[in-house]
Amino acid sequence: MNTEDQKDLQKAHTLLHSPSIAMKAANMIGKPLEFGLDMLPDGGREMIMKATKLSLEKAMDAAVYTVTDPTQQEASPWWHKIAVAASGAAGGAFGMGALAVELPISTVIMLRSIVDIARSEGEDITELEAKIECLTVFALGGESDSDDGAEVGYFATRMALAKAMAEAVEYMAERAIVEGSAPVLVKLIATIAERFSIQVTEKVVAQAVPVLGAIGGATINTMFIDHFQTMARGHFIVKRLERKYGKDVILSEFNRLSGFLPDHQASYDNHPNP
Repeated sequence: MNTEDQKDLQKAHTLLHSPSIAMKAANMIGKPLEFGLDMLPDGGREMIMKATKLSLEKAMDAAVYTVTDPTQQEASPWWHKIAVAASGAAGGAFGMGALAVELPISTVIMLRSIVDIARSEGEDITELEAKIECLTVFALGGESDSDDGAEVGYFATRMALAKAMAEAVEYMAERAIVEGSAPVLVKLIATIAERFSIQVTEKVVAQAVPVLGAIGGATINTMFIDHFQTMARGHFIVKRLERKYGKDVILSEFNRLSGFLPDHQASYDNHPNP
């Protein structure tokens, strides 16, 4: 790898190990979010999971396909942050009851921003696989200081999604369709939703803190989109370098940056294309 690409991989490594939403929110409100989990009403977690799946389906049907120009260009993250902050203000003002309305809107805006970032890193966003790659960014959580096993390493997450993603790409390519209701995509979305719902729960709990209200909701939502913009930038830098050097080379270098020994390194050779 040349020096510039080594610096880019180091940047991606740093971005993909950024603090989770829970850690950022805890720093803002001065206490860990675990204290607020009891504030969720009965059935709250189930409602969040249902809203999460619906949001991903709506996002898949809408946001990715509003960008049709594959030309590489700089992303515009601040426009999307402003839009998400506005929806967060509404969510903060009306509480958890607004989640079913606010989350799909926020998710569509965030996915639109992820697509923008993917394009800026050289992804051809007219390609089906690139569009689905954008959706998988919602499964990336960042670092956590908790011990509940919720956080999974970046490449481990990609490998966990690889089979479902490959099946979705093959199915939809054969039928020339891209719909959130396609059976294989429903399976992929369910897998992503399991991870994404963790961050959504953290967001809901943070917004539920009484002193935050509408202003706090806007702030939390800005943190929310900033997190996934960070994950997207790191992910698509890695994807760009993989196209140039090959997946196993980048995995080896990424693991070296993480301090893993070569004999502990997983290989793509025995995994579907993540």
